[in-house]
Amino acid sequence: MEIRFAVAKISKYATRESGDTLEMVERPHGGLSMVLVDGQRSGRAAKSISNVVARKAIQLLAEGVRDGAAARAAHDYLYTYRAGKVTATLNIVSVDAVSKTLVVSRNNDAPVIVHTPQRGLFLLDAPSESIGTRRHSKPDITEIPMELGPLVVAFTDGLRHAGSWHGAANFDPVAAVRQMLAEGISDPREIADCLLQQAVDLDGGRPRDDISVVVVAVTANTGQDEVRRLSGRMVL
Repeated sequence: MEIRFAVAKISKYATRESGDTLEMVERPHGGLSMVLVDGQRSGRAAKSISNVVARKAIQLLAEGVRDGAAARAAHDYLYTYRAGKVTATLNIVSVDAVSKTLVVSRNNDAPVIVHTPQRGLFLLDAPSESIGTRRHSKPDITEIPMELGPLVVAFTDGLRHAGSWHGAANFDPVAAVRQMLAEGISDPREIADCLLQQAVDLDGGRPRDDISVVVVAVTANTGQDEVRRLSGRMVL
């Protein structure tokens, strides 16, 4: 098996800095974690908030702290740092080589989309609060066996609210993912790009909020070599 992942992000129209922050770290006992944070509002102020939360979570994960504890600590830090006056959503998607699971941590009312060969498409949508304002916020944690086939899609709320500013119905990322899977599309890069592009199109090419999409999949090993690769593209 091999892990494939992709990220697609875009800032709110006419806003130079995205309030969403995505960080990734290798786990000390094997695997990796991707941390996605959406700071309150948008622009520089939101970026400051999301950076603080992401850095704290990444630091702890890199030291071997478990995902749930890292999420709680990030909440406690933000709550103390900003006196409970600002909020952020936090998603952590981890490939845990020790437990052989995909670990999904949510402090976010937006669901996480999951597809497995056994269950098909389903949502991780248990009630979950943002971090930063309520003293005892805790994450919703789900572990998915690391077998061939699982696909996980996490996103910030700019994705599901796309289109609503024009009086249209909100974008339905679940239906979009279901359609792509029905068409045989399973590549994380293609899924992330397609979701982002559909959302931007619904906003008339001018996103009304920061949008970030993270897609992680467990696929068959291509058998090419043992090299780990990471590529990216950033527009300045």
